[in-house]
Amino acid sequence: MHTDVKSVALRLLCYCRDSDWAGFDPYDALNSKVIASLPLLDSRIPRLALTQLFKRSPINVRRFLLVPKTQNPKVLGLFLSAFANLSRAGIPTEPDFTPHLVQRLMALRSPGSPHWCWGYNFPWQTRTDLVPRWTANLVCTAFAANGLLDAFDLGQDSSCLDMALGAAEYLLDDLYWTSANSTSGFAYPLPHVRNQVHNANLLAAALFCRIYKYTGQQRFLGPALDVTRYTVARQRADGSWLYGEAPTQNWVDNFHTGFNLSALHTIGATLATGEFDESLARGLQFYRSHFFRPGGAVRYFHDRDYPVDAHCVAQSIISLLDLKNLDPANVTLALSVFNWARTHMWNERDGCFYYRVHRFYTIRTSYMRWTQASMFLALSKLVLELASMRSTVPAGAESAVSPC
Repeated sequence: MHTDVKSVALRLLCYCRDSDWAGFDPYDALNSKVIASLPLLDSRIPRLALTQLFKRSPINVRRFLLVPKTQNPKVLGLFLSAFANLSRAGIPTEPDFTPHLVQRLMALRSPGSPHWCWGYNFPWQTRTDLVPRWTANLVCTAFAANGLLDAFDLGQDSSCLDMALGAAEYLLDDLYWTSANSTSGFAYPLPHVRNQVHNANLLAAALFCRIYKYTGQQRFLGPALDVTRYTVARQRADGSWLYGEAPTQNWVDNFHTGFNLSALHTIGATLATGEFDESLARGLQFYRSHFFRPGGAVRYFHDRDYPVDAHCVAQSIISLLDLKNLDPANVTLALSVFNWARTHMWNERDGCFYYRVHRFYTIRTSYMRWTQASMFLALSKLVLELASMRSTVPAGAESAVSPC
């Protein structure tokens, strides 16, 4: 099984490397040069409708409507974390892609801020706001910063830590807010949107805890604990979290729940505290009992079987492995998820994963951020886990792998 997971991971790496780490995205409809010339994009409803049409279509029309393949900062952060996992598993790559990805992150820094921060490579319409291309946001910045910290862990120069610290300062200075009743949170997706999105809270808090551990700077610790305690208090009796507290955010899905669990695990482990253990245990129980079908297929929403989405597949593997100490059966379940995806979502010809499996059809479009980079990170964690179970050679002891 270790050889099989490793083989798929390295083939996927070749696909992503050959694509120059660039690709399409489920939400990139507004990048279309054809659509951008039309006046209908001047209003919210057409922008939402076009985005959903592109996202849900089983036929990829992006080439015909001149949507370019572009690099996404979150993708680069995910790959940095994945290469760190492979290195720890004793599978360094040749050449070492990390310095190049760090340089690309430097180049894709969002303009107009004194801090290191990043945004998506496409404009996107929320239910209320249009977020312009490259506008910095919490999620993109947090994943990029975590990738930089993972690169720093493996001996990259101090600039990686400096950039990650700058990203944390952006979250603290521009996005962290407190109210008159002492409630606090992180604005998402724009600084003026002072809502309570639980995965955003926990992703920021987990990054703050890592920065606190590296630098000892106390200014990050208080906000991290404040928002974590708020989100833990909002966990529902069955162990689940709604996506957010706004009336339009009352759903429960796989990958945001997985973000919450993995981030909460990072917070507890980094601070060496058991304060959130009970919340983690209840969250994992809900996660395992509601998001996994017999045979390894994963649910997108907790109460319906379809679609099976590659982003959910990836996060399921990641979160199960992150929380393996709470339930050793998580590793077996993660392998079952991989096997299902390998059978039903793997494009053997091209060496990449499909986007979504519906009850009666499959959307085979390749998305770099949503699918390939997320799956590569998941596979790298699975490779590392299987290597540790086999007591294989320590990181760096194998000859470097030339994957392509």
